[in-house]
Amino acid sequence: MNIDWAALGQVFGVSLLATVGLVVVFTVGIVAGSPRASGAAPSALGRTGSYVCYAVCLAAVAYGIYLIAA
Repeated sequence: MNIDWAALGQVFGVSLLATVGLVVVFTVGIVAGSPRASGAAPSALGRTGSYVCYAVCLAAVAYGIYLIAA
């Protein structure tokens, strides 16, 4: 049995970066759409930004499911 360590490391690196990136985008979406400490509602730009972040997360998850199911 021969393990291709370079390919395994590449898969690990890409998976780690994709996971961290997706978590960061989702967190930015939560922060952009949440009410401020002063009790003010999020602005229209913040709400739109949070929707864009959620759409990016949804697209990434859908693409991952597509890759697995195809």
